[in-house]
Amino acid sequence: MASILSPAPGNVGVVRSIDDKIYVGLRPLSTRTYVAVARGSKARPFAVVRASSEKEVSVKSSGLSIEECEAAAVAGKFPDPPPLYRPQGPKGTPVVQPLPLSRRPRRNRKSPALRAAFQETTLSPSNFVHPLFIHEGEEDVPIGAMPGCFRLGWRHGLLEEVYKARDVGVNSFVLFPKIPDALKSQTGDEAYNDNGLVPRAIRLLKDKYPDIVIYTDVALDPYSSDGHDGIVREDGVIMNDETVHQLCRQAVSQARAGADVVSPSDMMDGRILAIRMALDAEGFHDVSIMSYTAKYASAFYGPFREALDSNPRFGDKKTYQMNPANYREALVETEADEAEGADILLVKPGLPYLDIIRLLRDSSSLPIAAYQVSGEYSMIKAGGVLKMIDEEKVMMESLLCLRRAGADIILTYFARQAASVLCGMKGN
Repeated sequence: MASILSPAPGNVGVVRSIDDKIYVGLRPLSTRTYVAVARGSKARPFAVVRASSEKEVSVKSSGLSIEECEAAAVAGKFPDPPPLYRPQGPKGTPVVQPLPLSRRPRRNRKSPALRAAFQETTLSPSNFVHPLFIHEGEEDVPIGAMPGCFRLGWRHGLLEEVYKARDVGVNSFVLFPKIPDALKSQTGDEAYNDNGLVPRAIRLLKDKYPDIVIYTDVALDPYSSDGHDGIVREDGVIMNDETVHQLCRQAVSQARAGADVVSPSDMMDGRILAIRMALDAEGFHDVSIMSYTAKYASAFYGPFREALDSNPRFGDKKTYQMNPANYREALVETEADEAEGADILLVKPGLPYLDIIRLLRDSSSLPIAAYQVSGEYSMIKAGGVLKMIDEEKVMMESLLCLRRAGADIILTYFARQAASVLCGMKGN
């Protein structure tokens, strides 16, 4: 197994050693150690870190030189090979003739090295977008329905969380604001206040961490006194075109603050083209649009709405969000969003809608995003607390499944915890 030799603290890393074992069958015959020392460097004390606790195997040397070994090989005098050993089944295992199989798929799964070599789907911190809840307060407020998540104070808690996430390789973030009730209105005008909570947070983040990618949510529900994603007519109908007008103003305000990607989650018809035109008219040609293309009217959103206090004051969102029973309808939304200029297509929720993620992946060449929503997150957390599941393993499997279905990026509240696991740290 490999060994890495690192100098003691304060010294330049100039010495490395690798144990190279020669294997015949399953047993190492010899061990050779290579040491590389940078020219002109002085010998320094070093610490040894082994990649395995496997004990060294002592092999008796023949004492022959290379020339003598070569001469022996030419003469056909080979050393005796180790005895062939075949592991046996338990007592009572039936004796059978091998099945006449030309293909045995298990051959490619028989060792960790082979499984890693043939793994088709990978997971990386760069695949994660970290959703962050922010509010006007100074303190971070825990969200009861989402263990481990907080409403972050935009001045301090937000910066600290982004710092921790970047430390494990997460560099993309999406902001969701908790707006004071006094600033909410039926038309959601606070959504495009250039000095509002989200624009202030964007400017602060970009000043501190200019290399991160900031996604924003474009919708009126956090700003609406009615709790809907659009303007509500007196008869309860959600007004489409008037809402799109407000969304354009909101998107431009976010772009002006420094947003990299605006993300319309409202599900109004025609909003992608209108937002694209509004951004371009203001000179924001480089600001991308991630469309919530297939956003379903799901029961999995409950904890999120508690986090933002954005539950509808009446009715539901079924007249604009999609019917969970519908599959082909996602293609209608995909075709429209592509034609209108979307840069990324998103499916929400994630795990219960793997078939829709695969549908969009097979139907479009655009990047596909999946949102592992609050209900998915909270169920895994609850199962882990109750010791019904292994939280970390289920977390990682669920994210891998979203990637396997076709998602290029995943919006997940597990972003920092999962990235810590991928970095070899204990997930927190």
